[in-house]
Amino acid sequence: MARVAEKAGVSVGSLYQYFPNKAAILFRLQSDEWRQTTDLLRDILEDAKHSPLTRLRSLVHTFIASECDEAAVRVALNDAAPLYRDAPEAKAARASSEATIEAFMREVLPAVSEVTRARAGELVMGTLSAVGKQFSQNPRTPREIRVYADDLADMLCAYLAALTSTPHDRSSR
Repeated sequence: MARVAEKAGVSVGSLYQYFPNKAAILFRLQSDEWRQTTDLLRDILEDAKHSPLTRLRSLVHTFIASECDEAAVRVALNDAAPLYRDAPEAKAARASSEATIEAFMREVLPAVSEVTRARAGELVMGTLSAVGKQFSQNPRTPREIRVYADDLADMLCAYLAALTSTPHDRSSR
């Protein structure tokens, strides 16, 4: 707590007025991150001025850049994740994100079954999350981030395009 207070330029006593311990600080940082990510996801995917695949590309670029920018903080937050993984704020953030993804997938994949649409949403978001986390473990240049995000966006957009052009529903396979 002393190092946090020093970095923040406040006294330890002032810090303790707002946060009783290190876990409380980490929880606040994580809560803020959940809210920012949920807002980002919603703002990009619900922007009807752009086509769905353009929005997905924008989300991929923004998310990958964000993961690289926040890599150091994420390590500390991941270490403390068991302390707040099941908190009401975490559940609310997940539910909000899932609703946004579900609505986006209904828009981009209107002719496929609910099962296929749900699986597509899980694959897109799971891939984005896992790949972003893995990619951001090492420092990256802006060019590396842009090229990687382009390639990932191409892959995810091709997957969704393939689902829309498949004459049969993949849920029966």
